[in-house]
Amino acid sequence: MSKLSMLRNNPIGLGCMNMSHAYNTPVADDEAIKGFREAFEMGYRHYDTATLYGGGKNEKLVGEAIKGFRDEVFLASKCVLYVDPQTGKALDGRPETIKAQCEASLRRLQTEQIDLYYLHRLDANVPIEESAGAMKDLIAEGKIANYGLSEMSAETLRRAHKEHPVAAIQTEYSLWTRNAEIAVLDTCRELDVTFVAFSPLARGFLSLTIDDVDALADKDIRRAMPRFYPENFGQNKALLKEYVAIAERAGCTPAQLALAWIRAKDPSIVSIPGTRFVSHMRDNLGATEVTLGADIVADLEQLINRSTIAGERYSAAQQVEIDTEEFA
Repeated sequence: MSKLSMLRNNPIGLGCMNMSHAYNTPVADDEAIKGFREAFEMGYRHYDTATLYGGGKNEKLVGEAIKGFRDEVFLASKCVLYVDPQTGKALDGRPETIKAQCEASLRRLQTEQIDLYYLHRLDANVPIEESAGAMKDLIAEGKIANYGLSEMSAETLRRAHKEHPVAAIQTEYSLWTRNAEIAVLDTCRELDVTFVAFSPLARGFLSLTIDDVDALADKDIRRAMPRFYPENFGQNKALLKEYVAIAERAGCTPAQLALAWIRAKDPSIVSIPGTRFVSHMRDNLGATEVTLGADIVADLEQLINRSTIAGERYSAAQQVEIDTEEFA
């Protein structure tokens, strides 16, 4: 099986960010490494990390965890977004930066080649053709096997694909975030680009792991997301009672329901739910055994959609770095 086939044939991958970035408090290094190894033992074969996560620490943890079975997994990471020691999160899509970040990723991941390297976000100051050209060079040099895009529009995907074929595009996709349906999903089908869904559990909302937004860690990025503002979260949370009832009808857990919905929409989509807990990893992987009927899918989409969810997915400040199409 080719490495790209490994991506496409494993509908549930592991989003590794949660262990050391963005949500709650990072877990201890040894606990993270242990969790990543247990994921492999239970059947995960796709690990997704990034230069940004933990300022490179997440890549180090993943690299250490998988070094004993590196050839047996599909390894994806990302560049362009990174942590600047002086300013915090920064974005730089220049070719020289991409190549330097790739070298650093290779060292942290303890690997000679990254199976899939994404442009984490679009740098509006750099033509996508230049950034894609850097990825083309890295492929020619054998440092990455494939490249992808993240949170980019169908138009940007087409432009990058002309420079060098894009293997995958990673975008937020779940019952409550369906912007990819505007144009990106159709373009992926046309160009034979794998669509990878991040935050398929709606950042913990659809797995019922958030009961009180005030209990989130002070630096948890969800605090800055409108759907988690107290004035919106209460309205959104009210939808979960019926959501749980639908999960019971389907004979699965709430998290499995969210992931199975994505499979029902398009079985070629790869989801990468993230978690800090091994029990959740196992639960998420179990979604591959769940098949939803058309009635369940229809009821879910009637319950959770753009009209019933309160709040935008990002604040105005966060939206600046997003290229994916917005609903009118």
